[in-house]
Amino acid sequence: MSVPLLAVVGWSGTGKTTLLQQVIPLLRSQGIRPGLIKHTHHQMDIDTPGKDSYLLRKAGADQVIVASDSRWALMCETPQQPLSLMELADRMDADALDLVLVEGFKQEPVPKIALWRRGVKGEIDELLDERVIAIATDEALALQIPVLDINQPGQIAAFIVQWLKNR
Repeated sequence: MSVPLLAVVGWSGTGKTTLLQQVIPLLRSQGIRPGLIKHTHHQMDIDTPGKDSYLLRKAGADQVIVASDSRWALMCETPQQPLSLMELADRMDADALDLVLVEGFKQEPVPKIALWRRGVKGEIDELLDERVIAIATDEALALQIPVLDINQPGQIAAFIVQWLKNR
């Protein structure tokens, strides 16, 4: 995929989704068209039980597209092997995006902003690897990478915009 991927990683409860909800509109206001891939450890179903698309998928359709005038969604049954982040990203429309934000996928070899708060399960050292380009935290840390204020989404959005420009 030619669109850059940037992961936001951190322990559960750190505020990844909350931060992305705040950062995405700020990126859009800068003219950046973001996409998003979110990883979940839970069983998930975006289809509504009892609706036609759900019934047809449960009847055995491996892929189902639900479409309206304002949006569409493609649901695929997971193959024998779960798809990698790159395989998922390749399924996005690169022509419509400037950036794909990734929530989770800590182990994937993509640039990352790590989120860390004191008191949340897990240690900061376990999040840091050679792919982490910045850390957003509520602590004063002395690191060799940029340290951003996790409570300042504008600062994080500005960092992402500059990162995109420098690519």
